[in-house]
Amino acid sequence: MGDAGRPDPQELRARRAMAHPLRLRILSLLTGVELSAAEVARELGITQPNASYHLRLLADVGQLQVSGTEKVRGGVAKKYRYVAATDIAAQEARRAQRGAPSREDSRGDLQQHRVALDAELRRRIESSIGDGHLADAEVWLDEDVWAEAKELVRKASRLVHDSARPPRTAGTKHVSFVSWLFAMEVHDVRD
Repeated sequence: MGDAGRPDPQELRARRAMAHPLRLRILSLLTGVELSAAEVARELGITQPNASYHLRLLADVGQLQVSGTEKVRGGVAKKYRYVAATDIAAQEARRAQRGAPSREDSRGDLQQHRVALDAELRRRIESSIGDGHLADAEVWLDEDVWAEAKELVRKASRLVHDSARPPRTAGTKHVSFVSWLFAMEVHDVRD
């Protein structure tokens, strides 16, 4: 956290960078493969300059790694990759360093991500073939059960990210994996 309990500017830039549906698609795409801006553009049906802009922004805030270069007609193209384990470790380190975020910061983050995720889920649901699992719960849990549930979801997330393959690899299934767990404030509506 920065001065007076505010997030530092780099952390704020990273949060804002993630709150964009196209950038969420780019991160997902680059989980299982390293691609150039031109390849990302072709895969997502966007222009190369648009892809390049979003890739640079995500790399600048530490969400993507430049994994290499390749010679192309007219120059050299950077190859980008999203490494979820690096992102997860960085998130956990930031949480440990700064402690719990303020309610306002936490809610602001959740709202920004909700808007981006809402748009992305609308797109993904259009491609759904019904082979999946949906769960929703707003419940009260013992602390140890809550900790176990979070760890199981983290493990599932690592499994999915670590096992991601390049698009359309033979024998693979195109899937969507979304998880969102958070503790809630207590509001007594009985009064």
